[in-house]
Amino acid sequence: MRFAKTGAALLAALILATKTGVAPVGPANADDYPSKDIQYIVQAGVGGGSDILARTLAKILVDEEMVPVKVLVENRSGGAGTVAYSFIAKHKGDPYMLGGVGVSFFTTPLLGNSPVTYRDFTPLAAIGRSPYILAVRADSKVQSIDDIKANPGLRAGTAAAVSDPTLLSAWLGKEIDTEIRVVPFDGEGEVLAAILGGHIDLIFGNPNEILEQVKVGSLRPIAVTAKERMASLPDVPTFEELGIDIVHTQLRGIIMPPDQEPEVVAYWEGVLRKVAESDAWRQQYVERFSEVPAFVGSEEFAAEMESVNAVYEALMRDLGMIK
Repeated sequence: MRFAKTGAALLAALILATKTGVAPVGPANADDYPSKDIQYIVQAGVGGGSDILARTLAKILVDEEMVPVKVLVENRSGGAGTVAYSFIAKHKGDPYMLGGVGVSFFTTPLLGNSPVTYRDFTPLAAIGRSPYILAVRADSKVQSIDDIKANPGLRAGTAAAVSDPTLLSAWLGKEIDTEIRVVPFDGEGEVLAAILGGHIDLIFGNPNEILEQVKVGSLRPIAVTAKERMASLPDVPTFEELGIDIVHTQLRGIIMPPDQEPEVVAYWEGVLRKVAESDAWRQQYVERFSEVPAFVGSEEFAAEMESVNAVYEALMRDLGMIK
């Protein structure tokens, strides 16, 4: 893909570089894009759902030759997503940096704990949705939702102060009129280790985080937050089937720093569409982790980010987390 630049645009870029001492990072410096490796910043630790998605996507992009360069994944966890998202937002106009939309993308700014919000990024596309599985350790005495209700104070893990597992734990507690204590950890991998080690009682995890543990018999699923039962867990009911009004999936979207050229957005929108429609993505991600397949283009993704933010805001207000 070639980007044509006028002499005036190049002159403006050179003037900006002279004033700021920073060379422009956009396609103005290159005849062809992309011409160097892409950096994918993950806002969570290694082993969690966001990390697995990033590494699977990076592998497919390279292995299937969908991009002519490498995609290098870098984890920048901390601050409930603030570290990574602030880092991405600072690289205005940099077309060589990607990031993923996690729950903290919305919830941390709503809490007033982030200098950036979803409006400070360039939406490229959404390529899937993740339901959540409520599970316990295989040898747990908790066999059902009724057992959770009968044992107030059970502990659930979360990778951020306010995350989907935090919200779902509070939501479930409210629905069944019991207390579920939420214990924060530094990443999804630590939450998984905590439940396997018997340090917490419950886990709300995406399929790509815990399904393998379910398959090998380390974890036992109780219910799923999807609208319909998961094909990989046909015997596990949805919350709605159990008479509990909980339906929720996590949007899997890809973003870039702000101020991207339209050609850059169009390039990545096209690439991500190819990914979402590929056999490799279906086999290595959607089917493997029982994700909900989806593709949402850039403009529609931007509109959906607005609606998703509104959903989180309403839920957090209802649960008393924000005023």
